[in-house]
Amino acid sequence: MRGLLRPWLALAVVALIGVLAGCSSGSTATAGRLGVNSAALLQDQYEHVVRNVLPSVVQISTSDSTGSGVVYDSNGDIVTNEHVIGSATTVEVQDSVGNKTFTAKVIGEFAPDDLAVVRVEGDATGLKPAKFANSDDAQIGQIVLAMGNPLGLADSVTQGIVSATGRTVGSSEPGGGMALITAAIQTSAAINPGNSGGALVTLDDEVIGVPTLAARLPDQGGAAPGIGFAIPSNTVKNIANQLITKGKVTNSDRATIGITAQTAASAAGQPVGVAVLAVDQGEAADMAGVQAGDVIVGINDQRVTSLQQLESTLSLLKPGTKVTIKYTRGAGAVRQGTGTLDSLSSG
Repeated sequence: MRGLLRPWLALAVVALIGVLAGCSSGSTATAGRLGVNSAALLQDQYEHVVRNVLPSVVQISTSDSTGSGVVYDSNGDIVTNEHVIGSATTVEVQDSVGNKTFTAKVIGEFAPDDLAVVRVEGDATGLKPAKFANSDDAQIGQIVLAMGNPLGLADSVTQGIVSATGRTVGSSEPGGGMALITAAIQTSAAINPGNSGGALVTLDDEVIGVPTLAARLPDQGGAAPGIGFAIPSNTVKNIANQLITKGKVTNSDRATIGITAQTAASAAGQPVGVAVLAVDQGEAADMAGVQAGDVIVGINDQRVTSLQQLESTLSLLKPGTKVTIKYTRGAGAVRQGTGTLDSLSSG
């Protein structure tokens, strides 16, 4: 950690010396002391962030899972991951101090973004709403803290940096298989089971993302150390606001062609496209002539061999975009048609 911080600390000292260059020798000595104390100042900032934000992170329990949540507003609304909630209609919420336990009602879920909102029943005045950042401002190298309840260890905090932004990742968590996180924030802060639904926090006391999954080692199946992903706060705010006001999502800002589908495999078990199970009337696939039983093999010039690849391709496009859908029917040649993408919704 010291090696990562040294350039920042050096810049801070140079800046201070530059500002104080016209002062007396006593001021120069002060600048030197500030340089020596920079590590202490940074530690103070860490502790300040934890004191300010950790009270906004709660533990959420259902009959078969435990995770984390972030207090969203003063009405007792708490945002978490959909895979933490599962099929539950009510959950148990424990505050960060561990002195109070609340019953909360699930008011809405949106599986494609792995987000859900629960609302505390009764007096929620003791819960502290978090402040959510503009995730578009996330910078690679930015220091972040992950707060939550990994492995049931309440009020745990890990630290790291923003490793990358704009990732598209599919959920590998149990119960979260339908999620495809777009514009995800990659972080080196440790993300473990139970961190899901918690807070990825900047040194400005703001939640910049909701941790949702860790990368898996392809051959071993275990978590890959130092590679975790968080749903960006702008997505969280968009989805949470709709779930709170409407109980459903009508505009996710994510594109859909309007099908129910699964990955199609060859006789050898290799993915060869997307098998269409049902087509929504009036949506892009319907406009393009796609029918149940067809296999989608491409979008525009992008070849598609699996459902996740189709979703990843659509994640780069916006609702309202006209696309060419390529598909096969039976043993026939590849067909194609055009349609306009709609916004993925929950109703």
